[in-house]
Amino acid sequence: MSIGRKSFLSFLLAVGTTVFGQNVGSDSPYGRYGYGNLSNTAIGAAESMGGIGYGLRRSQQVNPTNPASYSRLDTLTFIFDMGLSAQMARFNDGANVQNYKNGNLDYLAMQFPIIRNVGASLGLLPLSKVGYNYGKNYFKEDINYNETYRGTGGLNRIYGGIAYAPFQNFSVGVNVSYLFGDFSYSKVLTPVSITGNSAYISQRKDEYTVNTLTHEWGLQYSIPITRERTLTIGAVYTPKVSTKTTVYPFEAMFTRDPHTYPYPYPYPTYNPPVEIIPTDTLDAQTFQLPQSFGLGFTYAARKFLVGIDGTYQQWKNIEFPPSLDGMTIENRFNNVSRVNAGVEYTIEPLSRNYLNRIRFRGGLSYANSYANVMATDPSTGNAAVSGYKEYGVNLGLGFPIRENLTGRVSMINIGFNYSLRQPDKNFMIKEEMYKVFVNVNINEYWFFKRKFD
Repeated sequence: MSIGRKSFLSFLLAVGTTVFGQNVGSDSPYGRYGYGNLSNTAIGAAESMGGIGYGLRRSQQVNPTNPASYSRLDTLTFIFDMGLSAQMARFNDGANVQNYKNGNLDYLAMQFPIIRNVGASLGLLPLSKVGYNYGKNYFKEDINYNETYRGTGGLNRIYGGIAYAPFQNFSVGVNVSYLFGDFSYSKVLTPVSITGNSAYISQRKDEYTVNTLTHEWGLQYSIPITRERTLTIGAVYTPKVSTKTTVYPFEAMFTRDPHTYPYPYPYPTYNPPVEIIPTDTLDAQTFQLPQSFGLGFTYAARKFLVGIDGTYQQWKNIEFPPSLDGMTIENRFNNVSRVNAGVEYTIEPLSRNYLNRIRFRGGLSYANSYANVMATDPSTGNAAVSGYKEYGVNLGLGFPIRENLTGRVSMINIGFNYSLRQPDKNFMIKEEMYKVFVNVNINEYWFFKRKFD
């Protein structure tokens, strides 16, 4: 079995693991609103460069951010890409600090040629993640109880894309994606002490599943400046998506915490509800995703590359069931403006000294929040609707691995990301995220005819 076929089989085996693994890797109270925490579409080396991708056009890198980039691949190359990460989140509300750690298999992707000037890509990427567990203690008359909010789930996308370069320096491409995901939101009231009669633990839980198709179009145009310098301009458009699904509410009373002892659960930790409170299933609930516009460029030379992207997403007035977060269509979402910028530098790409061939990367990013949150001002006790700003800093290294037999160069990319969610109100939670990620990019020699004597 060839190395290429081994990689392909590994891809198929790992897909099942990723489908179940995409729901982890997130701890954030901001995930309670909307679709949770949105994931960046930039993967591998692009993530170390601040998340740029609209103008990124390379033969050795999968770039699903702009499907027009797939046609850059030559007819003998197969690319396999896989990313893993570990992260620590720090939350600070001005009085308390709390840390969370987790890890994840982030994505899988591959890219291959169809015919001359036509390339394709397949992959599995996260779109959003929901993961939170927070609460507060309350005193009400003669009752002392904890109110806890918990959520899990997220959206993933299986995409297939194709690109065609009808003439030199110009390419057009499209991604078609199947979006799917399960979401669960719960509110649990746990009595700590009570005067008089005993009390049970109350849980209200809403569950739903999203399944829909979407697509996005991309363009890239490269302008040769000199033999070794090229300016590439890229644009991407994603249309608005609307789908309907059923929300299943479940409200019940338990003797034990349903989070620690979920219902239904096998014996011996079975925790049946003492009482199930009738609820109405919410049929044909509308979920929408916004249309998005992206424009960017990269300027590439032999030793360096620099790029910048701008994205605008029309989230305002996007429909989402109000029963899930208590927000309204007027205050739930904000239109998003995002800017990403990045650079890559190599001392000498063709040097015999390995250290001179290492790729040094860095990037910056900024965006406002797509979803608002409901927070209580402790000084007044009043609830306020507000958002946050998100700032990111990325650093990374790319280590080339050359195969002696074919001369193909694969890459191991290591990166570090620091992101800060700075709330618009000073009484809200400030969130800092420290992330380390590793990307394996395998460049293999496929699709050639062997000659035998």
